Amino acid sequence: MEEKYIKHRYEPILPSKEEWPVVKLARERKEFVKKVAEVSEERILSQTGNNPEILREELETTLYREKLRIKQNPWVVDPDDESEFWGDVKSSLLNVNGESKKAKRLQGYKAVLNKITNRYAEEIASNFKATHYKFTRSVVTYGFSRLLNAARVKGFKSLFSNQYTLQDKIQITGETDQIRDLATKGTIVMVPTHFSNLDSILIGWIISVLGLPPFIYGAGLNLFNISIFAYFMNALGAYKVDRRKKNLMYLETLKSYSKEAIQFGCHSLFFPGGTRSRSGMIESRLKLGLLSTAIEAQRANYQAGNNDISGKIFIVPVTINYHFVLEAPGLIRDHLSITGQERYYKENDEFSTSYKISKFLVKFFTKGSDISVSIGRAMDVLGNYVDENGRTIDKNGRQIHTRDYFMSEGQVTVDSQREEEYTNMLGKRIVEEFHKINRVFSSHLVSFTAFEMIKSENLKLDLFELLRLPEEDLIIDYQAFKEACQKVLDMVYELKAQGLINTAPHLNTDIESIIKHGMDNVGMYHAKRPLIRDEKGAITTEDMSLLYFYHNRLTGYGLEKLF
Repeated sequence: MEEKYIKHRYEPILPSKEEWPVVKLARERKEFVKKVAEVSEERILSQTGNNPEILREELETTLYREKLRIKQNPWVVDPDDESEFWGDVKSSLLNVNGESKKAKRLQGYKAVLNKITNRYAEEIASNFKATHYKFTRSVVTYGFSRLLNAARVKGFKSLFSNQYTLQDKIQITGETDQIRDLATKGTIVMVPTHFSNLDSILIGWIISVLGLPPFIYGAGLNLFNISIFAYFMNALGAYKVDRRKKNLMYLETLKSYSKEAIQFGCHSLFFPGGTRSRSGMIESRLKLGLLSTAIEAQRANYQAGNNDISGKIFIVPVTINYHFVLEAPGLIRDHLSITGQERYYKENDEFSTSYKISKFLVKFFTKGSDISVSIGRAMDVLGNYVDENGRTIDKNGRQIHTRDYFMSEGQVTVDSQREEEYTNMLGKRIVEEFHKINRVFSSHLVSFTAFEMIKSENLKLDLFELLRLPEEDLIIDYQAFKEACQKVLDMVYELKAQGLINTAPHLNTDIESIIKHGMDNVGMYHAKRPLIRDEKGAITTEDMSLLYFYHNRLTGYGLEKLF
């Protein structure tokens, strides 16, 4: 990948906001919400086979879970009439259950289903307003720039300096021209890695810098608990995702919303990992629910006869690279408390108030740590690369037609099993691309090396025993550390030559400078630093769990075999 950074703001590819797909969708919001609800009903009824007893079970399961949620885990953002609505649902179900005729029971259950899917669709739908978007974009750019200049130029006047731009802080690299070209031809689905609550606003700013129209994206409903975040999320085109709701009816409505919006032509963004990486690793197991909606939308476009490039959907992987993640202590605690089983967890509260968000941003921008955003090469919904014209290219450089993969007996058909397989294939390809475009930072290098060195000295210990080692067993001789860092760096460059990873420019120097840079930056704002040098010059850690978190960024490349 060519090493170049965007040092300017691109001209918009659609200068008039009236041409933005999200604006068109906002104008038709009422009709769109109604359509999402109808499509959701169809999906649910097809899964229940129009069997009134199966449908009743799903409705009662939804009712039970929702009443439990209201009682055990209410949020500020929840509607005031939650209890009243679900009380009405309960009464309606009791009335329908007493009906003796099967056909009438089915009709009654469908009416209850309609009421629920309409509520969910309205709850999920974004409230995008172009005027709010432009204002928010200006505020984010101005505010971030002021903080950046305050960091780099001392004194009060620095707040009003323009000496540094955000592009000096945030390095945008990769296939930026391709994504701009393809956004004028078809529909983009951007799939970034996810490490911090800052990611959503950061990616929104990146989209704006690249001159792309606003994307829609799913944001956790918990973020709407906070007034300032709710404003930003709405203004940036977010639709709401409530992770507390695991029932079939909510999940199908959410997927219907995503699929219909993509088919409408809205460029879309979702974090395929589902939530922030608790371990610090690049996501390797993706949540395939929303990802499958891109494949469904592509098939639906072909079914509708939209076979030219305007009906094509392009998947664009993106990696976000930080030297430190403010939420890392809470994230790694969550990860370590999960012993391989899925379980419910409460969101960390690092961003629970507007004050905490403001404090975080000041901390973030008043440190000299850089951020890197890598735009990957675009793919079709099957994970094949596409060229600058959006044509799908196979491994031998030959053009292939994505539509052919959705055909059976000469026509485009619905095949759920086939599309599930395609979704799995696409998920694996996205993970591969994440690893390829991931950029190694000095902080990743030193953290990985230090943790592996400690681990290699304690091979009989499992992870949790390793994390509880006493301080005297966490000391690493500096010379040995330097030599190990060089070995890891050499292997990273071998992998880079094979196109399997990328590196930040600050690694193009001597190993002593790389180590110093990495240790200065890793976990720079944590109360306990992942890596320090003691008074004797040896390497040690103040928090083994945090060291493990930052080490994990380089797992999945086989670098462990060096130790």
